[in-house]
Amino acid sequence: MIIGVGIDVVPVARFAESLTRTPGLRDRLFTVAEQRTPSGAPRTGESLAARFAAKEAVAKALGAPGDLRWHDAEVTVGEHGRPHLTVRGTVAGRAAQLGVTSWHVSLSHDGGIASAVVVAEGVLRGEDA
Repeated sequence: MIIGVGIDVVPVARFAESLTRTPGLRDRLFTVAEQRTPSGAPRTGESLAARFAAKEAVAKALGAPGDLRWHDAEVTVGEHGRPHLTVRGTVAGRAAQLGVTSWHVSLSHDGGIASAVVVAEGVLRGEDA
């Protein structure tokens, strides 16, 4: 059963400018694994913007509670280059409360816009059961 769906879009240039303008923002938003490609190279602004969109989409799929921590939703590269979501801490707690057992993530960027769609799947429980 689908527990929640989240979608978000991020203007790439504005997001990249924010990362440049605000010291420490990159480290506050992204884990070390998210900031680098599997080969160890730094990720592009497009790639980071898409990952940020995914984190926002995760929050929306969970009902947008305000107490989620950025590092508790980690978007990395999984099998065959597909995005993979790892949740822990505040995000894992909210997901468990709602009965989420699996995640589906899609990332895209084109025309200066990065986007993400997240589907939370599981057995409905908690406040919406």
